[in-house]
Amino acid sequence: MSHDTLDLVVRGLRQESTNVMSLELSLPDGGPLPHWEPGAHLEVILPSGLVRHYSLCSEPRQLQNYRLAILRESGGRGGSEELHSQIRLGTKLTARGPRNHFKVEDGATHYLLIAGGIGITPIMAMARELKAAGKSTRLVYCGSSRQTMAFIDELQEIMGDSLALYPRDERGRADLLTEIQDAPDGTSVYACGPERLLTDLEGITATTLGAEAFHAELFGPATSPARTQAEDETKADAQFEIELRQSGCTLTVPPEKSILDVVLEVNPSFMSSCEEGFCGTCETKVLEGEVDHRDTILSPKERAKNDTMFICVSRSKCPKLVLDA
Repeated sequence: MSHDTLDLVVRGLRQESTNVMSLELSLPDGGPLPHWEPGAHLEVILPSGLVRHYSLCSEPRQLQNYRLAILRESGGRGGSEELHSQIRLGTKLTARGPRNHFKVEDGATHYLLIAGGIGITPIMAMARELKAAGKSTRLVYCGSSRQTMAFIDELQEIMGDSLALYPRDERGRADLLTEIQDAPDGTSVYACGPERLLTDLEGITATTLGAEAFHAELFGPATSPARTQAEDETKADAQFEIELRQSGCTLTVPPEKSILDVVLEVNPSFMSSCEEGFCGTCETKVLEGEVDHRDTILSPKERAKNDTMFICVSRSKCPKLVLDA
C-alpha cells in the first residue's frame, strides 16, 4: 500500500447515471500507477484545497489509469459539486494513496456483496476480482431508480445471473433478510452504502451468519458516537500528552480539543478531511500507548492491534501516546 503523493491528469470523463460521473486519472507520462486491491480509495486534493476520498472502481490489474466515480451531492460538503462543475479533460489533480481499510479477506466459501447507491464503487471492484478468481459470489445492488444507478451494464457483464438489481421505484426495497438467510454457511458479507442499509445488514448478518461475517464501509459519518451512552455518562474526556516522534515534540491534548486540533497548531499542513472518523485521511501510526478508538473505520480486530488511529476523533486511554508523526 502506497501513501505517496501522486500528480495525476484527468484523461477521461463519463456520465454513468443521472448524478454519477466517472473520472479516469493517469500519471502525466502515462507510466504505471501504484498497485491497489479492491476496497482501496484515493485521497484527492481538489483545486480548492478540499480533501475528499473516493473508492477506486477500475480494473486492479490495469495500472495505466485509476477510475473514480463521483456522486453529485448538492447538499454535501462541497467536494462533489466542485468536481462535477469544474473538472475538465486535462485538469491536474493531486492525490494520496491508494489506502485500503476495506480489503476482501480470503477463506469464505461464498461472498455476498451488497451496495446501496454510490456504495457500488468499491463493491464493483470486489465483484470483478472475485469472479475472475472463480469465487462463488452474488451481488445485490440497491438504488432509487435505474437512471440513478451507475455501472449497471458493466455489472451485468461481470456478474451475469449472480447480479440482483433493486431499483426502488420498480421493485421496492431489497429483502435483505432473505438474501442473507439464503446464503450458504461460510458466507462473508461485504457492504457499502448509507448508514441505514449497513445498520440493518449488520444486525441481520450477526444473527444469521455471525458478527465476524460482516464487513462494511460507511460513506459518511455515523449518527451515533463510537462510545456507548453509558461510557459517555461515566467517563469525561481527560487531558493527555502526545509525543510526535518524527517532529520531536511533546504536546498536551486538553479535553476540549482533538489530537488533530493540537497537531494542526504545530503542523498546519497535516492532511485531514472529514474530521468525523470515517474517511481515513488522518490515519497515524501508534508507537506507544493505548488508544481510545472512536472512528467508524477499524474493525474490532484492527482496534485490538493498537498500531494505528484516526486522530480527528480518537483519544488516549493512558497519560501519553507516542505517534509516528
